[in-house]
Amino acid sequence: MEWHGTLPRVKRTNVGAVSAACLNLAQLDLQIHDCNACPRLVSWREEVALVKRKSYESQIYWGKAISGFGSEKPIILIVGLAPGAHGANRTGRIFTGDSSGDWLFGSLHRIGIARIPTSTSRDDDQKLKGTRITTAVHCAPPDNAPAVDERDRCQPWLTREFELTAPTVRAYVGLGAFAWNAIYKELKALGHPIPRVKFAHGANAEYTFDGHDYLVVASYHPSQQNTFTGKLTREMLDSVLAKAGRFTSVIR
Repeated sequence: MEWHGTLPRVKRTNVGAVSAACLNLAQLDLQIHDCNACPRLVSWREEVALVKRKSYESQIYWGKAISGFGSEKPIILIVGLAPGAHGANRTGRIFTGDSSGDWLFGSLHRIGIARIPTSTSRDDDQKLKGTRITTAVHCAPPDNAPAVDERDRCQPWLTREFELTAPTVRAYVGLGAFAWNAIYKELKALGHPIPRVKFAHGANAEYTFDGHDYLVVASYHPSQQNTFTGKLTREMLDSVLAKAGRFTSVIR
């Protein structure tokens, strides 16, 4: 993906202006990669990329902000929390190269959305059918916990992604409470009459807006904390993602 535009370098004070000026997802993705708006997150992602995990010490880490991945005209939008320090922050693609990604892409493959059952690198030929994956925060945060000001500073990227994908997306999947709340905030801003539903695995709401039917559905995040303890099983994740797939006819 190449794009040579004239948008200014992303700074702490102009994320909103730069994101709003992006005319398509390709522009948005490249501007996200260039973002250095949150000093703590920039410092952390770059430190991780230098120190590395021993098992990856021979690899060159991405060490930058991570954009979304998937269809250019998605019907399903999956939203997670943030990139993994040694997953996406290493590979340069969201939910790629760690246990959470293995679970997510494995599930998407089982239900017929992902081309291959794993996602290990940016050049592994993974493709998604009618689906895009993104995150509420685009840099790997320490302890997987972005600060409130970092969440808010990063939000314009997600807002613009929702705006650009709004013509085609009909189902939204929130992986975890953080992403669930972010989805609600963005849809409300777009004017959707979405009924408020408390986060829980499998929680969902259907509604109609501007002549189209919509679904929002929640899943526990496929983090090791949830998958190792059995809080989230493969069957549970498959069920949520398949519900979105059937609702939109991406799968049958």
